[in-house]
Amino acid sequence: MYIGKVYRIIDMVKWTRFETLSFVIIIGAWVSIYYFLELDWFRIPWTPMALIGTAVAFVIGFQNNAVYGRIWEARKIWGGIVNTSRTFGVYVQDMVTDEHAKESVSNDSIKKEVKILTYRHIAWMTALRYAMRNKKQWETTSKHRTNTEWGIKPPEMKSTLVEELKLYLSDDDLKEVMNKDNHQTAILYLQSHHIRKLKDKGIIWEFSFLELEALIKELFTLQGQTERIKNFPYPRQYASLNHYFMWLLLLLLPMALVPQFMDIGKEIAVNYPLWGDIFIWFTIPIYTAVAWMFHTMERIGRTGENPFEGTSNDVPISTISRGIEIDLRQNLGEDKSKIPVQFPAEHGVQF
Repeated sequence: MYIGKVYRIIDMVKWTRFETLSFVIIIGAWVSIYYFLELDWFRIPWTPMALIGTAVAFVIGFQNNAVYGRIWEARKIWGGIVNTSRTFGVYVQDMVTDEHAKESVSNDSIKKEVKILTYRHIAWMTALRYAMRNKKQWETTSKHRTNTEWGIKPPEMKSTLVEELKLYLSDDDLKEVMNKDNHQTAILYLQSHHIRKLKDKGIIWEFSFLELEALIKELFTLQGQTERIKNFPYPRQYASLNHYFMWLLLLLLPMALVPQFMDIGKEIAVNYPLWGDIFIWFTIPIYTAVAWMFHTMERIGRTGENPFEGTSNDVPISTISRGIEIDLRQNLGEDKSKIPVQFPAEHGVQF
């Protein structure tokens, strides 16, 4: 997620520099052909161009609205994870007690159980964010330079899942989790089984057990919702047609725009021959500006389709997860020097 006040112009120029250069080459070639070969008769009327332009504007607008809906839904889901995680943390601290224990339990043992449950929840968030960073074939960073212009990477690309989970899970739990395809689901299963065992020992009261199991159910729901967005792309037929329609407009536009500038140049030439002769070359900046606007709007929608792939346009799930971890561990009473700091924003981007 970009957290600057505005995207700097220099960043936008850098992000679109290759496309902008291609627009200049396209229109430069067309202007040269018309100017040197005198092909002013080869033109397309403005009426069909206006119809195509209107259609392209509609489909790009539809795409961007749908993409924003996906991003906002993803943010709401992770907002739910924040709230449920905090609730889980306070429930565990207040509901895991020796009040109804069937056998004598030391205070240190209670604290240990609380820490195990809390750390396992942090492990669940870690596994979930790593799952959300897995590459899908339809995502922009899988096969294109989009959003990688600054050479920055999300935290999930700087360390492995096993290295991270070692910090929160026991060796047995880690082995159990890594033997499953869906690591985050396996962790919630372990969590539920552990809570049941504590209930059987009386360390968790039966009513408290039901409350904690309800939170496990809510975490499963939130996990399923975020996996749905990750695993179900913006329909490719819409995304593909938007891209094709946009390029159809940009490739046909010179055949209407260049002759129009030629006609204006002929009118100017009556009083200003030199200006009239070179006026056609002013098509280049005008076309480049129009093409840049249509292409950039389409590209913004294309790069925002997948809100978890780890780009400057996505939901900052790494930052959210680390923030929850800091909250939970501080409220466990841990020394701040032993708690990891928040992931830094690089080039104004939170991951």
